[in-house]
Amino acid sequence: MNHRWRIVVDDLSGAEVRALLQQHFAGMLANSPPGSCHFLDFGELQSDDVTFWSIWDDWILAGCGALKQLDPAHGEIKSMRVADSHRGQGAGHRMLMHIVAEAKQRGYRRLSLETGSGTAFADAQRLYTRAGFAECGAFADYRVDPFSCFMTMSL
Repeated sequence: MNHRWRIVVDDLSGAEVRALLQQHFAGMLANSPPGSCHFLDFGELQSDDVTFWSIWDDWILAGCGALKQLDPAHGEIKSMRVADSHRGQGAGHRMLMHIVAEAKQRGYRRLSLETGSGTAFADAQRLYTRAGFAECGAFADYRVDPFSCFMTMSL
């Protein structure tokens, strides 16, 4: 398949992006208890310390991801989601590499994330591990939780 990828800063106003995020939120809640779900809602994704991107395959939404600044040297990946139509086609990897590059450009020395620990999150964990992330302890305001997998990488 010939892809023409575009990654753009997104204001979350488009119906397609909002629908993908709603699917993301529902997936988190279906696979982890509510108190163990740490996704940012629409308002939080639009805060000044978060940059949100969408990735497009030509004009078809393929996924999204965000970068939250925790402090001047530490960023967190948020809201990584690939549309079902684009799973296994490289959209997640491209978005992840975009976020890593942006974190480096901002001068962060560390990039971390929280994802689920269950089998529903195995693909995400593999993606992050292949990119160089390693499991770590809870960071920022997180608490140790059996439903969470914390990962980090030095930049």
